[in-house]
Amino acid sequence: MKVVVLAGGISTERDVSLSSGKMIYKALKENGHQAVLLDVYLGYTGEDAEGIFGKEEDWSGEIAAIGEENPDIEAVKALREDGGRNFFGPNVITICQAADVVFMALHGENGENGKIQACFDLMGIRYTGTDYVSSALCLDKGLAKELMDYHGIPTPKGIRLKKGENDPKAVPFPCVVKSCSGGSSIGVCIAHNEEEYGLALQEGFRYDKEVVIEQYIKGREFSVCVMDGRALPVIEIAPVNGFYDYKNKYQAGSTVETCPAQISGRKTKEMQHLAERVFQVLRLKSYARMDFMMNEEGEIFCLEANTLPGMTPTSLIPQEARAEGVEFGELCEKIIQTAVKG
Repeated sequence: MKVVVLAGGISTERDVSLSSGKMIYKALKENGHQAVLLDVYLGYTGEDAEGIFGKEEDWSGEIAAIGEENPDIEAVKALREDGGRNFFGPNVITICQAADVVFMALHGENGENGKIQACFDLMGIRYTGTDYVSSALCLDKGLAKELMDYHGIPTPKGIRLKKGENDPKAVPFPCVVKSCSGGSSIGVCIAHNEEEYGLALQEGFRYDKEVVIEQYIKGREFSVCVMDGRALPVIEIAPVNGFYDYKNKYQAGSTVETCPAQISGRKTKEMQHLAERVFQVLRLKSYARMDFMMNEEGEIFCLEANTLPGMTPTSLIPQEARAEGVEFGELCEKIIQTAVKG
């Protein structure tokens, strides 16, 4: 098949997206597909865009490893001669329309907020992952929490706060402050006192006009991928230092990941059931990853759902799939076959 692996963009998770795209692109090439790795924002400025699938070249050669800090987006924007008035880079739509399917390797804003999915729906472009409605629901952490709470899914108690609003400070210390529509733990801080809380708000509002402030759950962190409505094995995430922030997520050796997680069969089933319920409640399709905390009393809380979870060398979904005997190339194949079947 002709497959566009769509990555990059101008979200704070740009580097993560490129790393995911590189892994997916290489796997699809090995599977025999005519794959192209395309930056959604920078596009393709070469000749014969429609014939791009016949070009024999390595589209991933210049993609570097993920750095410890999130990328300089203004520097990326400066690469576009047109000033970036159109989010889609040169020839992106033309190439995507010529493909059999687009593998969405985007993370964060625009990639996960449903805008690109809605655009592709109108243009008849097939793509992997969930649709525009569920994408929008999940990227808004405050709205997703409200829906989970309404349906009886345990989630940390919290409030949402818009920039400039009076702060009711209804959540006691320690608390977690995070950008409402961010990812990869960018703009996430744990505050233990008023000084840290003020700094946390500043950090959260750097990336969004709204933040979520929620109770801090002390305990163990887990993640569960759901594919086509069925939960995969539970994985436990234990950072060597601090919490599961941007650095610990993507720098090799920063986190110990155990899959299947070393918890009881009862707790495993409970967490998998909750992951499947979140998948239903947030109207998800194809695949997604749900993140959880389990406190010292054994209570489980769902933190959020990720509609386009990472597919990098340190990402969680490939590890969960491998625990069931599904290697990375087969995982990518399952995802595109689901998209093609509709």
